[in-house]
Amino acid sequence: MNGTVLITGASRGIGRACALAFGRAGWCVAVNYNKSRQEAEGLLDELRRMHVSTDLFRADVSDAMQVAKMIQEIECRFGSVNALVNNAGIAQQKLFTDITEAEWQHMFDVNVKSMFLCTQAVLPGMVSAKRGCIVNLSSIWGITGASCEVHYSASKAAVIGFTKALAKEVGPSGVRVNCVAPGVIETDMTAGLDEGARRELAEETPLACLGTPEDIAQAVLFLAGESGRFVTGQVLSPNGGLVI
Repeated sequence: MNGTVLITGASRGIGRACALAFGRAGWCVAVNYNKSRQEAEGLLDELRRMHVSTDLFRADVSDAMQVAKMIQEIECRFGSVNALVNNAGIAQQKLFTDITEAEWQHMFDVNVKSMFLCTQAVLPGMVSAKRGCIVNLSSIWGITGASCEVHYSASKAAVIGFTKALAKEVGPSGVRVNCVAPGVIETDMTAGLDEGARRELAEETPLACLGTPEDIAQAVLFLAGESGRFVTGQVLSPNGGLVI
């Protein structure tokens, strides 16, 4: 079921890898970004060199008005959104007692509210068409929790609960909803770790390495495509065995 996919936060990391993977698989790719315009334009050039039907759509996906405008623009350009990848997200390491109310709210705005807004915007079209798929990006810390990342872990746990509940609600309408919960991945979020910390994380992982954005993109593509047609409400966690 190829068609049009919207990937939020697609300019870098896992989102970028997803855009390239979907493009190679023959999808039309709507690339959402907010602040990283230069990276987004670089991705757009690469997709167009691959002869992918694609375009950039700038929006803060935690803002309802910007999301509504973005979806309208995508539908005018490509038609209905057939797959949504809710990838936009942030992380922060901080003692729980030091987290401010503003930081807590911002974490949930970006990691959870954006997923709610984008999903609610595209879902009527999917239900009407009796087909569609939504893939939400969580984290292993949404499954197990992480010390000094309580607000991040809580937001990513919310992604999992959202996925399971919505899958039950919209399954009879032919819409599938799944979740990918990555382990430790080589992205900007881990780039700040020193070499010793990265080595230690790799050593703790049974496969003895960190994952790549491409590893996660392949999991997302599987869940969105025909190969995953009988999969819904599930949490797929490519983590090298770190969480079993």
